[in-house]
Amino acid sequence: MQRVLLDGLGSRALSDALVPLLSAAARPPLQVHAEDFLRPAGERFEFGREDEESFRTTWLDAAALDREVLSRPDGYLPALWDAAADRSARRQVQPVPPGAVLLVDGVLLLGRGLPAELTVHVALSPAALLRQGVPQWQLPAFATYDREVRPGEACDVLVRAEDPLRPAVLFR
Repeated sequence: MQRVLLDGLGSRALSDALVPLLSAAARPPLQVHAEDFLRPAGERFEFGREDEESFRTTWLDAAALDREVLSRPDGYLPALWDAAADRSARRQVQPVPPGAVLLVDGVLLLGRGLPAELTVHVALSPAALLRQGVPQWQLPAFATYDREVRPGEACDVLVRAEDPLRPAVLFR
């Protein structure tokens, strides 16, 4: 199984676009959304619903994502937590077909030590993030992530998506 981390706002749309291409290439695509590995609301909102540091560092249960998806030897768990209902997603471990490509999409994924054979970062400016519906209070989290993790340099493929109709793709 090849593991691909798709990081950034717009990574889910990129993951969705890759599914038919991988299927056509006889590489079974497996999609996992990092938002299905968020911590329970009581943990996420311990310091308030709009705490940018918590959003950046602790909302995602990266250890569970690694343990249950990326490093699990007997398959993968498609979802762990239903954040909207704030309860277990009640999903079963799924087998991994031969030649599969596991696409994990989400925001703020790089710099957490998650194992992957390929990393892709979708880069957006603060203005583009706002245009895409990111709340103002989250902008400092994205700025700190860009400054500390430097995802545009850490990734294997950088997608500059200021204009979603004309993204610029840079391979490292």
